[in-house]
Amino acid sequence: MSSNQRNPRTRPVFKLSAVDDQEKFKPVPLPSGKYPYRLNIKDVIPGLPQSGFAFHIVGDTGGTRSPEYQKSVVDEMIRQCSETTRDNEKPQFLFHLGDVVYNFGQASEYYDQFFNPYRDYPCPIFAIPGNHDADVNPLDKEQPRTLDAFETVFCDTESRSLKLARDTGRKSNIQPNFYWVLETPLADIIGLYSNVPKFGNIQKDQREWFIEALKTSATKSKAIIICVHHAPYSADINHGSSIHMMALIDGAAREAKVVPDLVLSGHVHNYQRFVKRYPDKTVPFIVAGGGGYADLHPIAKPDDPDFSDDSCLLDGVELQNYCDDTHGFLKIGIGKKSGKVVISGEYYTTGINQPQPFDRFTISVPGR
Repeated sequence: MSSNQRNPRTRPVFKLSAVDDQEKFKPVPLPSGKYPYRLNIKDVIPGLPQSGFAFHIVGDTGGTRSPEYQKSVVDEMIRQCSETTRDNEKPQFLFHLGDVVYNFGQASEYYDQFFNPYRDYPCPIFAIPGNHDADVNPLDKEQPRTLDAFETVFCDTESRSLKLARDTGRKSNIQPNFYWVLETPLADIIGLYSNVPKFGNIQKDQREWFIEALKTSATKSKAIIICVHHAPYSADINHGSSIHMMALIDGAAREAKVVPDLVLSGHVHNYQRFVKRYPDKTVPFIVAGGGGYADLHPIAKPDDPDFSDDSCLLDGVELQNYCDDTHGFLKIGIGKKSGKVVISGEYYTTGINQPQPFDRFTISVPGR
């Protein structure tokens, strides 16, 4: 049963009592690769099908309390990888939306929260950092820098065995930066790094890079997918919407004259599918942060006085479906039909006797 049958909310919210803790911002470490920080997927997956492929999306998977939630998500993704027979439907990689580990991003957290749970996942894993991945425990005597462990795991200069991975055999990935573009045959996936504060913080240098990344990707007749940890729009009671991420994406789109085709976020521990109506297209904004952390975030009731949807900043944005009581993940398919790139999305919840997706959506990408 869809959660919308229990809660009629149709708009995102702002949390009225929220404290914007911008003092938690951490300077971004130097990149491991060269500008403009673009990685062609053939350098990691040489045999990726050119005519169409699928991949997994998940966020907020870490945590050591109640690890069975993460296991149920990973097990279902592994099952899809092993049982899907058609090449264009078989997941080829996982793109993680951040918060790989909790509560701090120390190297000691990665085996129990990432490497061991994903030991049998058969595909490469890409990622953008979440706020917990970038935060540093002030009591750690070794005083690691922000993102030290994340860089070791995901932003190496070559793929190699890792001590952190122990007996799992997973090697490091070769992402060129903490914000970067994954180039695939049919879509460019632009990954942003929104830092540690509760509502995110992306500063001038990354914003300028983002505008140029949009312009470059728009010349390629591909779909443009944006991944950012902090959700621009949310209707949950823990975080609510991020005005900083709204301003970033809309401002960059205006300056680049390029509106993305899909925006994916985590940070909020549930699934929400919004659509935002721009003058010339409608764009899904999706939260997929129910990847395994024990606590899920409920949707705000329409009469809750602590959450407001009365803002022009939320106009034109509609909540079309959500799941706030079960963990899950997205499977994204990208192919071509009648000369257009088509993105199909399926959200799977975990549990017994749930073979069908909880939610489906399709995007037909217009020519640019």
